[in-house]
Amino acid sequence: MAVWIILGVIVLIVFYIGVTYNALTKARNRVKTNWAQIDVVLKRRADLIPNLVETVKGYAKHEKETLDAVIKARNTYVNASLPEEQMEASGELTQALNKLMMLSEAYPDLKANTNFVSLQKDLKETEDKITFARQFYNDSVYAYQNKIEMFPSVIIANMFGFKPFAFFEVETEDKKVPEVKF
Repeated sequence: MAVWIILGVIVLIVFYIGVTYNALTKARNRVKTNWAQIDVVLKRRADLIPNLVETVKGYAKHEKETLDAVIKARNTYVNASLPEEQMEASGELTQALNKLMMLSEAYPDLKANTNFVSLQKDLKETEDKITFARQFYNDSVYAYQNKIEMFPSVIIANMFGFKPFAFFEVETEDKKVPEVKF
């Protein structure tokens, strides 16, 4: 009889470990999938930028510094390989794009240019998608972090090496309003 009780307890423990491991794996995969969604939208934004820069170049030839900053930030993003590097590069790119968009205020002809307006609209839609994708990513990171840090699943997470993910946070520099001087 005692053997059956011990065997039953062992089966329950193994079952609990299996269920918890699967839940942790599912949460980890959700985080990875949501990061991939951010990556797709960030790549779309990076692909829009050369067209936008070329359009602005025709109107604002003496704004070379701003245009160079946008190209540099885009290249940094494109060359980043780790999610943390991509997050940082994305922040730099956002800041550079904000400055670029502010140039349109100083150039009425640029503001009326159909290519620029179309690219600006596409970029705004992409930025909105990035915002939503970041929120989904951070929500999935939050749920995953809770699973790997809360008892009793923390025991299983530590046994199988589940590691935390970084939240997609706005860098301090990104919180500042860009200043454009002419």
